[in-house]
Amino acid sequence: MEGGVMMKKESLKVTGMTCAACAKAVEKGISKMDGVNAAGVNFATEKLTVEFDENKVGIVEVKTAVIKAGFGVEEKQNETIREIMIPISGMTCAACAQASEKHIRKLPGVHEASVNFAAEKAKVVYDPSKTRISAIKEAIVNAGYQPLEIEAGAGTDEEKVRRQRQVKTLWTKFGVSAIFTVPLFYIAMGHMIGLPVPAAVTPHMYPLRFAILQMLLTIPVIAAGYKFYTVGFTRLIRREPNMDSLIAIGTGAAFLYGLYAVVQIAAGHVSYVEKLYFESAGVIITLILLGKYLESVARGKTSEAIKKLMGLAPKTAVVVHDGKEISIPIDEVEVEDTVLVKPGEKIPVDGEVVEGRTSIDESMLTGESLPVEKSAGNNVIGGSINKNGIIKFKATKVGKDTALAQIIKLVEEAQGSKAPIAQMADIVSGYFVPIVISIAIVAGLGWYVAGMGSIFALTIFISVLVIACPCALGLATPTAIMVGTGKGAEYGVLIKSGGALETAHKIQTIVFDKTGTITEGTPSVTDIMTTNGFDENALLQLSASAEKGSEHPLGEAIVKKAKEKHVEFLQVENFTAIPGHGIEGRIQDKVILLGNKKLMEDRNIDLVLQQESDRLAQEGKTPMFVAMDDKLAGIIAVADVVKENSKKAIAVLHSMGIEVAMITGDNQRTAEAIAKQVGIDRVLAEVLPQDKANEVKVLQQEGKKVGMVGDGINDAPALAQADIGIAIGSGTDVAMESADIVLMKSDLMDVATAIRLSKKTLTNIKQNLFWAFAYNTAGIPVAAGLLYLFDGPLLNPMIAAAAMSLSSVSVLTNALRLRGFRAVKN
Repeated sequence: MEGGVMMKKESLKVTGMTCAACAKAVEKGISKMDGVNAAGVNFATEKLTVEFDENKVGIVEVKTAVIKAGFGVEEKQNETIREIMIPISGMTCAACAQASEKHIRKLPGVHEASVNFAAEKAKVVYDPSKTRISAIKEAIVNAGYQPLEIEAGAGTDEEKVRRQRQVKTLWTKFGVSAIFTVPLFYIAMGHMIGLPVPAAVTPHMYPLRFAILQMLLTIPVIAAGYKFYTVGFTRLIRREPNMDSLIAIGTGAAFLYGLYAVVQIAAGHVSYVEKLYFESAGVIITLILLGKYLESVARGKTSEAIKKLMGLAPKTAVVVHDGKEISIPIDEVEVEDTVLVKPGEKIPVDGEVVEGRTSIDESMLTGESLPVEKSAGNNVIGGSINKNGIIKFKATKVGKDTALAQIIKLVEEAQGSKAPIAQMADIVSGYFVPIVISIAIVAGLGWYVAGMGSIFALTIFISVLVIACPCALGLATPTAIMVGTGKGAEYGVLIKSGGALETAHKIQTIVFDKTGTITEGTPSVTDIMTTNGFDENALLQLSASAEKGSEHPLGEAIVKKAKEKHVEFLQVENFTAIPGHGIEGRIQDKVILLGNKKLMEDRNIDLVLQQESDRLAQEGKTPMFVAMDDKLAGIIAVADVVKENSKKAIAVLHSMGIEVAMITGDNQRTAEAIAKQVGIDRVLAEVLPQDKANEVKVLQQEGKKVGMVGDGINDAPALAQADIGIAIGSGTDVAMESADIVLMKSDLMDVATAIRLSKKTLTNIKQNLFWAFAYNTAGIPVAAGLLYLFDGPLLNPMIAAAAMSLSSVSVLTNALRLRGFRAVKN
């Protein structure tokens, strides 16, 4: 309520902003609205926060204003919004993906539609109350493609079979076309290069036979490539031409001109024997089918990582019911079922061990090479391998809720997403084919008008159509993202989107949360010092016995240490907790005091170990004094110990030119001590949980790209605020939800792995885009006769077809080089 006016505050997700200027434009537009009190846009989080008078303006008007400013508003995800992935067959180039997207977006209730040409999948976010899946599928059919069964997450076998069928079909088509193209090419060109041609079909003696034989050999080749014509001309009629349209027009023109030449030869115009164009049509189709086959094989390899993940889950599980062991399909396992797993078998679902001991290989999920010891109370992950013991565990997560299913979903979403760098290629792909057709017509007519004759003009026309390759442009970004995210998953680095993969390498400053990220997150005993004749074991025994009834984390650390050393616990009497100071108790008729310096001073105990205590405090440890019968017995120091690889990981980040900061609620002295141990550049101490996001914002205001690494619920706002949020896999679900990258292990080395993978992937994408653009930019003018204009060679359409096929294959092969990426080693 402001001066009697009811003010309402709302947050909206704004899409389509590409820079800070966009954020300013939205802010400015909303602020001008009557009834709007305040408007702020956070470009990093893409959030618009608006405060307005409901009596003057509504949230619908605010959304409309955002859209009018040229941006989008993402509706809040609720129970009415659904996201699905629909596999699509029949797409042959990036223009096909654009056409499918366009048709799906026209449907009411569709919030987002993104078609990934490389993955052959459509990601659709829609409102089921406004449109149905059947309508989405119908839109894909109307666009000229075939929607396949929607993936529920375990459709690997079907996907694999479909891919194999596609590869086999393409190989068969190529085989058929090659069988007829080889003799066609020999007969058409052999006599020109002095090779013996059967006398019955020599062009000078029997021109009509020569022409008809070529025509007959070309027809099966055109039949093998019939899809180019059915799809290509359909797309042309719809005014959405694609790569098939280019091939169909080019080879169709060559074949039709050949038929015209046959008619002329039959009519006695023998000179047309030199104007047959059948071999061009045959060779072009055969080479493009070969290119499509190689492309299909390579594309299958880009999604190998996801197939490996999907193949981890076993098909069946052994469940114990009423004392009986029953083997059931994995889909039938319910939460709370008791599952039995024998040595060498895979863990079917997530759960908690209730009986038995074993070691489990989790490397395929977390990247952790050493088997992890498991006993009652420990969690197990579905898909991991039981090495050497029999265990029973209670199922806690099944089906799509298991860790493996969630990882697969994350990787699939990342592979289906588009990186910002792909936007330019998408825009070009949308206009590419109509422009190429226009260039081909203009170039052909230009040369014809210049007096070069119909054959020369036709050669130019076909060469321009055939050399243009929208495929290379369409595959450049998604294939690299698919291989990159898949490779990350292999090492336990889950990158949630193409955008995150692109941005990660730009990070200049990384902020680590201290507790649970740089440190283990649980206090441990680091030092035991004794005096007045006490030995270490006796001191530990007394302290642990006294602390056994305490719930204080420092006390729990002492008890844990005693258990590790198999110390026998003594009976404690008259246990008293002294808030803010420590504890007091009686053991074997002796009064035990355990606590801080203040407690000892209150009881007038001589602190003979004061110097050691100060030194321990300077190292970031918490010294606890132990006294027996008013005499100091020693000090036990407890600290949240630094993780084994923290120092190495920070050194690796420094070697990459990245500044490292640490954020913590600890006091400055403790924080400085930890920072010194691991080599932190900047310390942000005494920061309250709710202020972590503000600290990240301050760094961003210095003009830096900031990454935040954390694991707790209180890290979630900071993870969302950062340019890239990285969550430690051992952390909370909330932190993982807010993050852009999730590390399955609690190893900070994986932060460097993620950044290095981002750098390698982006370099690969840039290489792909460069070659795709360079190929088309150089190839089309050459095909149009630019070199011939300056007394250079004229490009043969057959060579143009070979170059086009190779361009797609080379982009895919380059993307597959990322499979050789190796994680940063300890």
